[in-house]
Amino acid sequence: MTRPPLPRWLLVTAVLAVALAAVPLLGMAVRIPWAAVPGLLTSEAAREAALLSLRTCAVSTLLCVLLGTPLAVLLSRSNGTLATVARTVTALPMVLPPVVAGLALLTTLGRTGVVGRHLSVIGIEVGFTTAAVVIAQTFVAMPFLVIALEGALRSVDSRLERTAASLGASPTRVLATVTLPLVLPSLVAGAAMSFARALGEFGATLTFAGSLQGTTRTLPLEIYLSRETNTDTALALALLLIVVAAVLMAASASVARRAVVGSG
Repeated sequence: MTRPPLPRWLLVTAVLAVALAAVPLLGMAVRIPWAAVPGLLTSEAAREAALLSLRTCAVSTLLCVLLGTPLAVLLSRSNGTLATVARTVTALPMVLPPVVAGLALLTTLGRTGVVGRHLSVIGIEVGFTTAAVVIAQTFVAMPFLVIALEGALRSVDSRLERTAASLGASPTRVLATVTLPLVLPSLVAGAAMSFARALGEFGATLTFAGSLQGTTRTLPLEIYLSRETNTDTALALALLLIVVAAVLMAASASVARRAVVGSG
């Protein structure tokens, strides 16, 4: 059965929405010195920033999956006050100004922070280290995975899980062989969004980890600093960041489409 036609005005607003996202990117593309991009991206500062971002984002995304998946499973099965509080706290970094997120991390885990000062006593420094970059990225990126995965888990047909349990499968085996495979596209999409968010993280990283070349200066920080001294380098690095994020989002969308076709 075919669906009824949509109102024509939807097309106009949809075009405006796409233009709002596309026009600034096209404007930047016009300004990029394309011939010089390879050379700009191979400078020492650019290479160190790119490699640091990729390493820290990979670790933070892994942490998002390892910590966020169990949380999403529990939240999808819970509706009480405690679950509401946990859901709110988990999602809060999505709406906090990045500098506020960084300040919260610094006052907690920094050298003189609530927890950090006790860690300093035993020789563990977190603030202004590469570990601080990973923590900042995980803090702001994990909500994207949890929210995407929780919604998918709520739509899972519980009859399949009950059938597996009735056949003698343990709760862990049901989760690993039935529940998570059913929401794998959402898990991949959530992980991709977390990686992309971590890759673009700026404010929390700058506040909590600083900007030390080779240690905490990620791609966004290098872009910001280059913007003041060498606009061409900033544009080339921005292009790299956009390409990586676009590839991740396209790959996750492809996984989701294949899953829908396969389930159909």
